[in-house]
Amino acid sequence: MLFSSSVFLFLFLPIVLILYFNPIVKNRIYRNIILLVASLFFYAWGEPVFVLLMVASIVVNWLIGLAMAGSGRKKTWLVLSVVWNLSLMFVFKYLTFVLSNVELLLHRNIADIEISLPLGISFFTFQILSYIFDLYYGNTKVQKNCYKFALYVSMFPQLVAGPIVRARDFIPQIRKPLFVSQEMFGRGIFLIVSGLFKKAIISDYISINFVERIFDNPTLYSGVENLMGVYGYALQIYCDFSGYSDMAIGIALLLGFHFNLNFNSPYKSASITEFWRRWHISLSSWLKDYLYISLGGNRKGKFRQYLNLIITMFLGGLWHGASWNFVLWGTFHGVALALHKMWMSITGRKKGEESHGWRRVFGVIITFHFVCFCWIFFRNTTFEASLTM
Repeated sequence: MLFSSSVFLFLFLPIVLILYFNPIVKNRIYRNIILLVASLFFYAWGEPVFVLLMVASIVVNWLIGLAMAGSGRKKTWLVLSVVWNLSLMFVFKYLTFVLSNVELLLHRNIADIEISLPLGISFFTFQILSYIFDLYYGNTKVQKNCYKFALYVSMFPQLVAGPIVRARDFIPQIRKPLFVSQEMFGRGIFLIVSGLFKKAIISDYISINFVERIFDNPTLYSGVENLMGVYGYALQIYCDFSGYSDMAIGIALLLGFHFNLNFNSPYKSASITEFWRRWHISLSSWLKDYLYISLGGNRKGKFRQYLNLIITMFLGGLWHGASWNFVLWGTFHGVALALHKMWMSITGRKKGEESHGWRRVFGVIITFHFVCFCWIFFRNTTFEASLTM
């Protein structure tokens, strides 16, 4: 059920809000249960079978969290949770991709397996893992109520396309009394309307009438027209993704919850490092906190830091989809981040130091065009099509 669909805007959301703000029942538990039921229905609308998979994953990880809190063998339970969650992602998202590549290497047909991809599995898996990691490091408290943990994982505004919400940020809000100020309500409506405009008016229109035509048949168009198509896709994916995130944040505000900003004018970035501080902030911060730092971050020398950046973005690209195009896209960004860190080290510039004047203008132009170049590989379905463009 897309946020931009009439079913969501004129049927599902109004009914949820009416039930949620029922003046007869003011109990927070009632409202949380209403949200949980609505979220499960929202997911089941498009994936009636896979809602059972999500519920099973919620229960398993909730039990692991309880065991971790009451055990001295936290690392064992952490490993168990990581294996469980990544195994689910592997089977449903990457198994077919791996088998197809093995078939290419062996030049033989191994097995014809078609596995449907559960909607939002990448997002709710990362949310679950953030809870487990925070619990392991002592950054959040164990959630003893299963329905509250289920609400954290499945809450419909961020379920399918993010932003990825941390347990330590969201779960404390579940316990607080409901409060929606006039400022929250007004900002929520503004974000929903502006996000809908980005998604349904700008992104969808550009995609159907311009971008798809060029990317589907790049050889029919000149180099300049292909370049305009790439620019168009850069605008399309930003409006699509940030618009959806804006709507998610706005809907959460109407329900009395605060989600962090997910996009902060990323195309104004003067370096690739700054770009990833502004683009899909919830994902980039997740990769930094739970993957890059776990690999060693910058604690084991310069070479190891550069390698960790490349590995992190390589896996970040793979997270986006089971395709070598996504892997290459992530690797490009990882190499660019490593080169930028190396340049910062050579020139003696401090972390977070921003350029100004013409230097910044030049940096914005270079960064934007590098990002656009990488979008070619992200958008195309085959490596050959990317090379052709």
